[in-house]
Amino acid sequence: MKARADAVEYAGFWRRLGALIIDDFLYLILTAPLGYTLFGRAWFGQSDASAMPDMQWPYYAADLALSALLPLALVVAFWHTMGATPGKLLMDCKVVGLRTGERPGLLQATVRALAYIISALPLGLGFFWIAWDKRKQGWHDKIARTAVMHRIDDYEHQSLAALMRPFQ
Repeated sequence: MKARADAVEYAGFWRRLGALIIDDFLYLILTAPLGYTLFGRAWFGQSDASAMPDMQWPYYAADLALSALLPLALVVAFWHTMGATPGKLLMDCKVVGLRTGERPGLLQATVRALAYIISALPLGLGFFWIAWDKRKQGWHDKIARTAVMHRIDDYEHQSLAALMRPFQ
């Protein structure tokens, strides 16, 4: 059976995990030089806190901003403006509102991002829920009334020989 190029399905656990790994890697590339510039090796846990006695409050504030607030803001902005983070885009996925089928609004994207906390709290069960749910929704998706959709490309169903024909 050949899939249509514009057909979509719910994105599964492994595809979404792959997107998360890509996003985390990209975020690390973005923040590691900044964290090192601001705090040196201490930001990577290379020294104890007593090495920076005068910088306790600024250190914790900047760490909170780089580790929690900036990623939250970036994710919400990507979902709201593009419907996906870079990792999801590379994995041919989009976050959509269940009612509209369109990218989430600012409030819906913010609720989804904050609901990650609920998905993560009981040993990540809310994220693993994606593997069992019929619509592949994590708890954060259910709370925000969103789903992650995956575009099915024709090449996924072609044999390796068919894919290599243009190069022969």
